[in-house]
Amino acid sequence: MLLYNNLFRIITLSLILFNGLHVLAGNREEEIYIFAYFKGNGEDGLHLAYSKDGYNWDALKNDESFLQPKLSKDKLMRDPCIIRGGDGLFHMVWTVSWTDKGIGYASSKDLINWSEQQYIPVMRREEGARNCWAPEITYDPNSKNYMIYWATTIPGKFPETQIEAENAYNHRMYCIYTKDFKTYSDTRLLYDPGFNVIDATIAKINDKWIMFLKDETKEPVEKNIKIAYADQLQGPYSKASKPITGNYWAEGPTLTKVGATWLLYFDKYTEHRYGAIASTDLENWKDVSDRINMPNGIRHGTIFKITQKELQKLLIAK
Repeated sequence: MLLYNNLFRIITLSLILFNGLHVLAGNREEEIYIFAYFKGNGEDGLHLAYSKDGYNWDALKNDESFLQPKLSKDKLMRDPCIIRGGDGLFHMVWTVSWTDKGIGYASSKDLINWSEQQYIPVMRREEGARNCWAPEITYDPNSKNYMIYWATTIPGKFPETQIEAENAYNHRMYCIYTKDFKTYSDTRLLYDPGFNVIDATIAKINDKWIMFLKDETKEPVEKNIKIAYADQLQGPYSKASKPITGNYWAEGPTLTKVGATWLLYFDKYTEHRYGAIASTDLENWKDVSDRINMPNGIRHGTIFKITQKELQKLLIAK
């Protein structure tokens, strides 16, 4: 009888433990993928789409703008990059113009109501700087610094890769640092891979900082995505890898993880559509472009994650 009672208690406790774990698992909030992007030339501002599986995307707010651009003479909002910062806020930077010496910045608690748009004159001290394109933000939790980085052409620098093709653009990656988006460090060169480079995005994976970048070389043609590595966010970064994208022109890479798989999205801009490659080790990549479903007209953007509660607010936004 004693053996029976003990066995009954063990079974009962096991059932309670199983049900408790099941309830906890059921209450775990589902992560939602958000894609921030622009359409056309960026005239109408920020667009957002969401996905529950990382492959199939639906535009939010009937694909209308969430934020209208107000900065620079051109008033554009191209290449939006949004991250969730260490302070819990969403921080966004973007390209304000084809020819300006600064970039745009704004923040939000909910992706619906945004702060006043701020112009950051990142290349004001470079008299000949021609542009500031595709800025991105990466947060370093150790230093609590945000690094903002972008591509700029400064005529006369890096003459070894200067050609007349494509209006003689010859970009390198530059950066600044901030802790509060009020005061900023001086601008410095972040990465010179030995070729014309744009559209970098950086993520920390395990103990390495990994930069995905576009080789913008036209003669001989490259126009592909490559990878560089560093031990620290600020670099120095390694020599760029061989191309990880295929025989097509690709730009604007953005990375996310779905389960155990890394997905790298990019704009196949000459084909007017998006592509994606997948990897479980960041070394061997498989083209999965046929598996993705994107809103019409989507252009160069970034992926980040939000909660189900945050998505519900976006779904009813007007």
